[in-house]
Formats: sequence, C-alpha cells, structure tokens
Amino acid sequence: MVAGIDLDPACRFPFEANNSSRFILADVADVTSNELLACYPKVATKVLVGCAPCQPFSRYARRHGRQADQKWGMLDKFANLVEGVRPDVVSMENVPELERDDIFHNFVDALRSWEYEVTFSSVYCPDYGIPQHRTRLVLFASLAGEVVFIPPTHRPEKYRTVQDAIGKLRPLTVGEVDAKDPLHRACKLSELNLKRMKASKPGGCWRDWPEYLVAECHRAESGKTYPSVYGRMEWQKPSPTITTQFFGYGNGRFGHPSQDRAISLREGSILQSFPKSYRFCRNADEVSFSVLGRMIGNAVPVRLGEVIGRSILKHLADTNG
Repeated sequence: MVAGIDLDPACRFPFEANNSSRFILADVADVTSNELLACYPKVATKVLVGCAPCQPFSRYARRHGRQADQKWGMLDKFANLVEGVRPDVVSMENVPELERDDIFHNFVDALRSWEYEVTFSSVYCPDYGIPQHRTRLVLFASLAGEVVFIPPTHRPEKYRTVQDAIGKLRPLTVGEVDAKDPLHRACKLSELNLKRMKASKPGGCWRDWPEYLVAECHRAESGKTYPSVYGRMEWQKPSPTITTQFFGYGNGRFGHPSQDRAISLREGSILQSFPKSYRFCRNADEVSFSVLGRMIGNAVPVRLGEVIGRSILKHLADTNG
C-alpha cells in the first residue's frame, strides 16, 4: 500500500502505525488525478480502492427520505479519478442498497466504457469468518479481465459467533476500564438505563420491558418501528452490524449478552475483525469513545478488506502469469 487518503485527522496515527504507509489528510473531493498518480511508483501495477460514504445510500436514509446528500457526488468524483489515473484494478465497497440507484449503474457504465471488466456482488460477512451480521456491496473492475471474489471460508454452521469473538474477555461493570487494556472500557449508564439493561433479553429489545421502563418516544405510533434498539446481543450468533455508536446501549442491539452494559470499544473492534494488536492511538489517555467509535464503526471490517485484497492479488497473479 503506497498511500491512504482521509479527511479525519484522527485516522493518521492508526493508518501510519499499522500499515507503515503514507497518510494524506485531504478531502477526496479535492484530490486530483495528477496528485494520485504521483503517489504510485513509476513502474507499478496500479490498484485504486475507494468507498463513497455509505450513509446517503443506507436503508435508514431511504426510509426517512434523507437520500438527498452532497455525499452522493463522491461516487462521481471517484469515477473522475479512475478516468484520470487509469489504474489496472479498481475496487469499492458500500451498502447493498447502492445497487438500486442510478448513480451506481452510471458508475458501472462509465467503467465499462473505459474498457474495464466489471463485477459486483453482495458479500455476507459471516461467510468469511467475520462475527457480524453485515452485508456489503463489493465491486471489482480490471483492465485485464474479470476479478473473481475468493470463495467463502465459513459455512453457516461454522459462522463465528459473539461468544467466539469476545466470550473470553474480562468481565466489566458499567463505566469500568480494564487496567490491562485501555480499549476494553464500557460506557456509563443512567440509573434508568441500567434498569432497562437488566430487563433486556439476548436478541430482544425494549418491547421486552415492563411498561414503566418504556420510553415515551417508543410508546408513540412512530416509535414502534424501532425494534432493534435497547437490546442485547446473542452469544451463539454473529453480532448486529457495528455502527459508530456501538458503545451506547440505546443506539442499537449493542447490549452485552450477559453483562449489564453496552459492549466495550475493544469488543466492538474485535467484532469488526480488528486484530487485538491494532494500534488506534498512541497513549491510553487518548482513548475516546466518540473518536474510536467513529473509526471502528466506519471501517470496512478488516477481514473483509483482507479478502478483497487477496482476491485482487490472485487476479493479478493469474493474469500476469
């Protein structure tokens, strides 16, 4: 990897520390093709991987009419960079809902007009050993022919579960930090939410609570369509999709399966398939729920990134002899 580009300055340290690669702090919307070309060695197979922000294309955005977003234009910007750089291989990933939009098919048509062989498919993360119910749309485009996604490594009966992933971590109480692992820390809970937590069932939600614990917003007709908040994970299944707010009990089904707390930063990172050796910040006093939650939740699951990379490497080996 020669370089990575992101507009979040908090990403600099983990990117450089874990990849031994150059980090460029910039908005991709402002990056030119010539600037990207300057990153590659003069003689090299050029691979360009990008991801437009997924929020505008998500199921939530569609449901609530929030699709009109300037971030939609990032896919067009990525297409412009591909046209200017002419990399040998292109890849991108996003939410599966993107496939329904004209903007995605316009992107595919543009790639094909530039003589790329394009393939795309929805990838279910547990099929590749990621302990998380998450499906992503993955696209490959190559000037040398079709890139084939490597076969699944796990069958449904062998999917990695929450217990497989985090079952051996030290138990925590609400607001506690593991003295040996500063990322293994749990958010505090109000007295009311602690009562709600204790009333929650694995795989359940706020509908399991006694009536006096149910929030007013969920009593309203509009609130009854949010069954996946205030719930616990289940030990014997993959986790729900990890979001940027996974450390907060009320932000999804992010309650620990058996301990009365939300999952810790460390547990969220493991469910996103980050290795425990991954360095997110220099010092323990730099650990922040909001900053690390954003980085962990916004990340492509590390194992999925590895599988994408291995698929590209196999393609290059097959086509280059």
